[in-house]
Order: sequence, then C-alpha cells, then structure tokens
Amino acid sequence: MKNLRYAWGPFLTYGQKMEMKENSVVYHQGEEGNGFFYLCKGGIKITLLSQEGVERTVNYVPEGMLFGEHGVKKESYLTSALTTIPSVIYYFSDETLERVCKEHPEAACIFTNSLIYKFRILAEIISFLNSPVEQQMAHFLLKLISENDNFSIDQTSFARYIGSSRITVNKILNKWKNQKLIHLSNRTIDILDINRLKDLRDSGAVHLSNLDVLMLSI
Repeated sequence: MKNLRYAWGPFLTYGQKMEMKENSVVYHQGEEGNGFFYLCKGGIKITLLSQEGVERTVNYVPEGMLFGEHGVKKESYLTSALTTIPSVIYYFSDETLERVCKEHPEAACIFTNSLIYKFRILAEIISFLNSPVEQQMAHFLLKLISENDNFSIDQTSFARYIGSSRITVNKILNKWKNQKLIHLSNRTIDILDINRLKDLRDSGAVHLSNLDVLMLSI
C-alpha cells in the first residue's frame, strides 16, 4: 500500500477545496455519508466511539491520502474525522467520484485500494488488542513517524491512540528516552534507534508478520 500516497492528486481539480480551522469536524460517526475527502495539507485524526461510549483514535491521516471513503453511496460514516491543525482538504461527492472514474478508469482502483487499506488498519488494531502495551506503542510510533516524518503528538493523544492510560504511556516513553531509543522535545517524539524499536515491537506475545507493509512511505 506504499503507492497510495498522493495517488489521488491528479484528480483534485474535480473536488471542492475546503480550508478548515484546527479542531473542526469534517464528519461525524453515524451520520449519512455524502462523499469522501482528500487531505492536501494539515492533519486529520480519525476517532471511533464504542457502544460503551469510549472514544479511541484509530488513525492519523497522512497528507496525500483519502479518508471517509465508507461514506459514499449514502452509507453512514463508521468513524468521525477532526482536524488537528489548520488543514486544506478536498471534498468529492458520489457524483464526482462517478465522473472521475468514468474519465479516468485508474481512479477506481486507487479508491478501492484506499478503502481496503482502511480495513487493514482496523485489522491491525484488533491484532494488537491483546499484545503488551509497550509492543503496541512501538508499532504505532513507528507507523506515525514512517507516515508523517517527525510527528507532533502529546502523551494524552498518544494514549488515546493506543487505548491505554496517560500514566502508562508516560512511563514507557521516559524508559525509552533513558535507553536512548527516542528523544522527547515539546510535542515531538524522534526515534533515535529504529532497529531496536522494531525489535521491541516484534518481541511481544503476539507475533504478526510483515508489519511494515501496513505503513505508508513518505
């Protein structure tokens, strides 16, 4: 899935450009879909509200990616999307998608692959549910930085991303800092030793093969 970044770029002229402020809601979980979106610049976080009322961040959308694809054909959005910083996005209605695919047949494959990737993200999260927190943190930190370079995120947001407590996340991050695996600076986490962090990710109770295939390239 590494070739998905910016693959939809050639079709932006078909979309409706939208400039949104920080903490703006792009769409709400459960509402009827009216199309999908492309992140041109900025940051989008995807959240999922459980039946018990617990909200978890399930993805941070990298620039150059589609999101909200499950809202096409008037289907309900399965998640919510919010901007984390001022962002530029493009909106594509159902009619626009039909037009793009008619005039550019390759667009249908790009859209489908992007939708498949989102379901793989869900499978990824499920696969890690019973693994040690430290393994989960290693994987999702590698994923965030692989897809976004240096990624700005506070410890509360990171804890919500992996479904753990802020205290636990803070303890492990400081442990990694002392081990010189990472460097902490304000809201930025820099990986100092990617190989050791990958070894840590792969050393937990749950062994998943080819985890790097789930990560997009810069």
